[in-house]
Amino acid sequence: MVRTREQAQAVREAKLDELHERLTGAVEQLVSGDDWSRAIAFAARFRARSFSNTLLILAQHAGAYEVGRVPEPFPSYVAGYRRWQGLGRQVQKGQPGYQILAPVTGRFASSNPADAESWRRLGKGEKSRPGEMVRSKMVGVRPAYVWDASQTSGDPIPEPPAPRMLEGEAPVGLWEGLVAQIEERGFEVLRVPHEGMIHGANGMTDYTAKTVAGREDMDPAAQTKTLSHELGHVLMHDPENEDARQHRGIGEVEAESVALMIGAAHHMDTSDYTIPYVSTWAARVDGTEPVEVVKATGERVRKTALAILDQLDTAQVADGTPPGLDYETPQRDRSARERPASERSTPGRRMEPLPEPSARPAGASAPAVAQERGL
Repeated sequence: MVRTREQAQAVREAKLDELHERLTGAVEQLVSGDDWSRAIAFAARFRARSFSNTLLILAQHAGAYEVGRVPEPFPSYVAGYRRWQGLGRQVQKGQPGYQILAPVTGRFASSNPADAESWRRLGKGEKSRPGEMVRSKMVGVRPAYVWDASQTSGDPIPEPPAPRMLEGEAPVGLWEGLVAQIEERGFEVLRVPHEGMIHGANGMTDYTAKTVAGREDMDPAAQTKTLSHELGHVLMHDPENEDARQHRGIGEVEAESVALMIGAAHHMDTSDYTIPYVSTWAARVDGTEPVEVVKATGERVRKTALAILDQLDTAQVADGTPPGLDYETPQRDRSARERPASERSTPGRRMEPLPEPSARPAGASAPAVAQERGL
């Protein structure tokens, strides 16, 4: 049966509606339950995927495990049908894939790239005019399918060594790498003898004095975890940052979630991470549904943690992409820290952002609080 373009579009829209409904259900479970830490730790092992796609994969794999289609409760590596074939593996007969949201991109051209209004979308096969710059931009999403490694068979999957630490031990090089990133942003790292010097907290970021302070009377793992929490504040919650003003009510949740992702990516024990109940903090953003707050928070946390991890020369757990698919996820190397985050962190085709109007809303002002205390 040959489908018309309208019929194909209707099928795609129906699949997208189903996907969005499934995603909303997964997020609602987070809002009504206490699994945020579990979801963030899981996202650390699938950090090449968007937070929404991570939740979709987790929910669908759990369903497959319940009915006995997969042997383990959590997925290991996921990839598309052709990707698995490229690794000498084949999706097993009768194994339905997990639906995810894949980007649809469009090509835009401009003779004045700095002017956000000058960009025009190119039609299929259309060439740019002389002197124009061409960039790709995400314009929508489409349904796509991936399969877990356990749903495939064929050539063995090489397992990279996973970092392991003794209790209280910090990953080799992590403290130094975090300090370097904090100092690159103009902050000084201070170690204080006890929490009494920083108002009873484990760590504190002072945006006015440009300092990050942390207790030195904790074991190395705890000190490193606190430092990653404070780096999350440095990157996400500067009082001059408009986004930080909009979401300052959940700043501690975001910073602690960044720390959790960094720890999980280094195989650190994350069982002692304490994050406030989701239904409480997600309701703190006025005028926004908690489900949307959770999705937005998860993606901000993922992008921030990914930018940090991508600049670290440390042994990290795999990111959910099967080893050998370097063309899907660019290989990390020492030159990564010299490349912009947009180049380092985006799997697949690089998409340059188009300029956006950046006017500050009328009457907006920076919050009075100029410090962030760690949990």
